[in-house]
Amino acid sequence: MGILFNMRLFSLVSVLAFIVSCTSQETPPASRSAQFTGYPQNLFSSFKTDCAGPGDKYVKTATGSFECRETLPPEATAYLILSFDGYPQNLPQIVTRLSSTKNQAGYRVDADMFFLVPQKSGDTLRIPIESEELDRVFSRLYTKYGGTPV
Repeated sequence: MGILFNMRLFSLVSVLAFIVSCTSQETPPASRSAQFTGYPQNLFSSFKTDCAGPGDKYVKTATGSFECRETLPPEATAYLILSFDGYPQNLPQIVTRLSSTKNQAGYRVDADMFFLVPQKSGDTLRIPIESEELDRVFSRLYTKYGGTPV
């Protein structure tokens, strides 16, 4: 999974690298969640814009919840199909989800990343992507858009 994560992290971070490099060198706590005083419209607009490449699909899954579903490079696709008994007629995807919830302090935003691997049985296996480095990337992104990682 390390190779797959590194490929996805590179893809996710490449678009945001300039933004992150322009922030101060203070390191916020590694977190996939942040508190915003108001609705983080710029964060969600950027998320939608970044999910516009070939093989990308932007989906509103619920009020305040959005996903970017992306096809994977052939090597990662083959790895997931072979390692998790996937169904080659329905290819795996990587999903990045951002969700916002209104609270007394404003809005809490939570991020999640996972692979979806369709199975021969018709079910879909959800494989979470866990990484402290990825959590730090999300924290820096939230900070750039005015949030406080929690």
